[in-house]
Amino acid sequence: MVAAVRVHKHGGPEVLTLDDIEVPAPGQGQVKIKQYACGVNFIDTYFRVGMYPSPVGMPFVSGNEGAGQVIAVGPGVTDLKVGDRVAYVVPLGGYAAERLLPAERAVKLPDNITYEQAAAMMLKGMTVQYLLNRTFKVGKGTIILVHAAAGGVGLIACQWANHLGATVIGTVGSKDKAELAKKNGAHHTILYRDEDFVAKVKEITSGKLCDVVYDGIGKDTFPASLDCIRPLGMFVSFGSASGAIEAFNINLLQMKGSLFATRPTLNHYAAKREDLIATAKDLFEKVGSGAVKIPASHKYALKDAAQAHKDLEGRKTTGSVVLVP
Repeated sequence: MVAAVRVHKHGGPEVLTLDDIEVPAPGQGQVKIKQYACGVNFIDTYFRVGMYPSPVGMPFVSGNEGAGQVIAVGPGVTDLKVGDRVAYVVPLGGYAAERLLPAERAVKLPDNITYEQAAAMMLKGMTVQYLLNRTFKVGKGTIILVHAAAGGVGLIACQWANHLGATVIGTVGSKDKAELAKKNGAHHTILYRDEDFVAKVKEITSGKLCDVVYDGIGKDTFPASLDCIRPLGMFVSFGSASGAIEAFNINLLQMKGSLFATRPTLNHYAAKREDLIATAKDLFEKVGSGAVKIPASHKYALKDAAQAHKDLEGRKTTGSVVLVP
């Protein structure tokens, strides 16, 4: 029996319970890993409250991301062996001391990436990789707006986009978060609680506006985000921290400048194993070179998962949050 954090009913952070569970031997195509760090992400709260349905029913082990060492290999697995250091992003099962994993979704970790770094960055870092390189190709001279620039995805996006030569504007909730975003590559910060972010974007860009807006907030920043985008630019909605964007009149995109809008997820961008490996490889190279730094800003014991969710939803965290079994 091993410790795991499970959801038995939908609700607030208090529904996360520490249970002892049995983890069986790995089946066909699976590996069993001993986890050293588990990533905590906003998507975990969507499953907890029922915004996203659990693919395994109730109860389920929370969490989508982690890193550890392979301790058993199932039939048919050829490219992983006992002792390999791996990390992953898969639906559910992350908040546990041990877990089973489809071997094809596990990525081998380079020696220079720690377990805590990996658990803090697989979902967020690979998300940034595809957002900046595939959803909208960011490069020298691109002007981008990143909402929640001091959050987990935000801090990585600011560093990576700056490294690619973009001008980075970030919205943040406090002066402390503004300082943090600037230390991580944001050229300009906007205190969205005190300032009109649309007016500030117009001022910062001398009316040129942004090529792309990356929005993990959702309801609270829409449709104002569209007013920050130049004609033919792109609105990228990749999260719903403040609630989902309701159905909107698609003619808005025409009225605001023939804009493009997309709602991407890592699941689709890394569905093929070759895409998963390529995305992770680029991430590991950026982190290994020092171009992108991944501090695990907040660490909690596995038993304190509920507190981690409270802090995350209460905007009390910056950067990445990990649980340590």
